[in-house]
This record gives sequence, structure tokens and C-alpha cells, in this order.
Amino acid sequence: MRPSRQQTPSQTVGPYLHIALPWADGAYAVPAGTPGAIWLRGRLTDGNGDPVPDGLVETWQADPDGRFDHPDDPRGAVPAANGFRGFGRCPTGPDGEYAILTLKPGAVSGQAPHVDISVFARGLLDRVVTRLYFADEAEANAADPVLRNLPTDADRATLVAERTEDGYRLDIRLQGDHETVFFAL
Repeated sequence: MRPSRQQTPSQTVGPYLHIALPWADGAYAVPAGTPGAIWLRGRLTDGNGDPVPDGLVETWQADPDGRFDHPDDPRGAVPAANGFRGFGRCPTGPDGEYAILTLKPGAVSGQAPHVDISVFARGLLDRVVTRLYFADEAEANAADPVLRNLPTDADRATLVAERTEDGYRLDIRLQGDHETVFFAL
């Protein structure tokens, strides 16, 4: 009998993410007190609408000028100003809430200002990826190629964060009615 060389089954993301992935200032893509800083807040829920208390929300975004401090930026990497790192990571609380302090991004390559979001949670074999767009960018959102290619207004609505007193709010639903649109990568 020959040994099997098949890939072993994947494990779910599981509790490891709460042990090793968060760090003390992960929710701060900019330091507290940064001029123009905004909070991106929301609630992560499962298919029943119940909070996911052991999830992790990770963000990646351009700076307010639409540039990345990364060598893959086609215009060339630009060192971040004001301590902006463009990356945040926040575990969800008992109520499924997350919050990341950042700066509002600028438009990138013909796309409306947006924040890329990865979600890690129990029961997922891999992260799921979505985007956050800004409700007060209606004209840019209407021209955005990603939003335009979604089949319904209801789908687009799952990606548009509403303005709040101190930033924006986007609730993320992993499945079921009003499931957030996720992208295949």
C-alpha cells in the first residue's frame, strides 16, 4: 500500500486568532489624537444575526491621497505621515463590535475611496474579504467599477458605511438574510 500524498483537510480559523493575531495598538491605524482621524465601527454577526464575539476584523487602505506606503503602489511607495500605517486589526467584543481608528482614504486608480476588510471567525476555513465604502461619496460610489458590477442595490448597500458622529459604521453579516458581499480572491 502506497502512502497518500493528498493535502490534509484545513482547520477552521478557530481560537488561535485570539491568541496570536491581535496586538495592543492593532485597532489604531493612526495614533489617537491624529488630526482628521475617524473611527470605523461595526458589528460582526453570524447567519442568525447573533454577534460573533470571537472574530477578528482586519483593514488595509490607502492614505488620504490615495497612495500606499508599499512597493506595489504603481506610483511608488510614499512614506506614511502622522504615524498612519494603513493597516488595522481589531478583535470583536462580546457584542460582536469592532472599532478601528484611521484616516479616510482617497480614491485609488479610478475606484471610490474604500477600505479593504478581512474577517476571521470561528467556522471559517479561511478569511473572507469585503470592502467598506463611504455613504458621503455617492458620486464616486456610483462610478466605482466594483460597486457597479454588483447585481442589486441591496448588495451594494452591504458595503456602504453610514456616517456617524465620529466616523462611519458598517455592520458585517457572515451569511443569511442581508449577508455582506464577500469577494473571491
